[in-house]
Amino acid sequence: MCGIVGYLGKGDAYPALIKGLKRLEYRGYDSAGVALISKKDGSLNVYKTKGKVADLEAYCADKDISGSVGIAHTRWATHGEPSAVNAHPHYSSSKNLAIIHNGIIENYADIKKNLISKGVEFRSDTDTEVLVQLIEYIQVKKNLDLLTAVQVALRQVIGAYAIALLDKRNPNQIIAARKQSPLVVGIGKEGDFYLGSDASPIIEYTDKVVYLEDGNIAVMRLGDPLQVVNIQNVKLNPEVQTVDIDLGQIEKGGFPHFMLKEIFEQPECLRNCMRGRVVSRTVETRVMTDDGESTTNTKTEMGVVLSSITDHRQQLLNAKRFIIVACGTSWHAGLIGKQMIENYCRVPVEVEYASEFRYRNPVVTKDDVVIAISQSGETADTLAAIKLAKENGAFIYGICNSIGSSIARETDTGTYIHVGPEIGVASTKAFTGQVTVLILLALAIGNEKGTISDTDYQKITEQLWNIPAKMKEVLKLNNMIADLSRTFTYAR
Repeated sequence: MCGIVGYLGKGDAYPALIKGLKRLEYRGYDSAGVALISKKDGSLNVYKTKGKVADLEAYCADKDISGSVGIAHTRWATHGEPSAVNAHPHYSSSKNLAIIHNGIIENYADIKKNLISKGVEFRSDTDTEVLVQLIEYIQVKKNLDLLTAVQVALRQVIGAYAIALLDKRNPNQIIAARKQSPLVVGIGKEGDFYLGSDASPIIEYTDKVVYLEDGNIAVMRLGDPLQVVNIQNVKLNPEVQTVDIDLGQIEKGGFPHFMLKEIFEQPECLRNCMRGRVVSRTVETRVMTDDGESTTNTKTEMGVVLSSITDHRQQLLNAKRFIIVACGTSWHAGLIGKQMIENYCRVPVEVEYASEFRYRNPVVTKDDVVIAISQSGETADTLAAIKLAKENGAFIYGICNSIGSSIARETDTGTYIHVGPEIGVASTKAFTGQVTVLILLALAIGNEKGTISDTDYQKITEQLWNIPAKMKEVLKLNNMIADLSRTFTYAR
């Protein structure tokens, strides 16, 4: 998983790019790099190193980092070993263009072979350099502007990509495109633009973003509104969304690392997850006393309200089978969801690895409900599983965390877990949020169908509502548990 950052504006690009890369470090990487068009002489400068963003900063300490437009990248090696040469950004042969890329170009070997036969020389072993060399070859041979050359090149590409390009001959422009790999454009108040693999590098500067769809190409030009087109150059009207993420949510906040912070955030996160979905009401009943007089008794009952069920009652209540598709931690949440749904809804549930589901020609019908679970909402295998299920007529229910993500847009309905950004690699609050939503879903459907007793429905809903308070009590024991662990760690 790679990280992409970009900036185009009137300010200095380098600080925003480095800060953005640091916000994406949670994704993991083996090398980092940055490209800037110099304010001093108009040159396109690319600096990259193996190692951490801090190593890149040290390398750039005596370099020309001037410029108000730039792109930056953190890389996990796929094609080519981890090295400065294979790190992004990559130059074209003329060094007029520089590209960063997240994804895999599946037919890169064929394209590279063809370009070599035409005299193009390569510096690295990556599929990414193949793409920038292809774009430049098309641009020069057909005398095209950069946007058109990108459109022509992408028609030849098989695979997934999120890319951003600079052209030193046009220093007031960034071109970006995506297919099956997330890319977000931030729109600043002063006409500046920000680019990110997700919103975390952007939200410090603006809360107005556009989540690019598959096949979108974004053209950012200084002084002009954002332009979005497709490969056929049809102009699109993307939705500008407001991102509601507090900057404090993506900072450690005094904790030694994000995982511990997110463990301690779980009580509040689960309360947010249930807010407006677990509701209480006062029920009045008339009873006769022993002396024959009528009196009113009141009691408070708790229940689950999910708008996704209210709006799609028929599909969810009449489902003959639920199929949960997910990867990694989300798959494990699905195993718990299977127990809950089968127990309280009396409908069979299958839990599938999305990566296997998409390749084994599964039997899926219009009577199935496919529940797609993903923290990011951008998991490629899960998105492919959704596409397959939709082609077979299934109803798609999404459970994800990232508002406006691809899965949120591709599903028929669904529920956000609302736990805030999860930076730690080992999932904590996202997992408990997913399990919570699956329990809410099972309770709501079971109650509507009458397959769960009123007593169990009330009892489990109340117990679920009380879990955040119990979590707080457990977390208060943190120091004592740490002391005990130190005492017994080396016990024999």
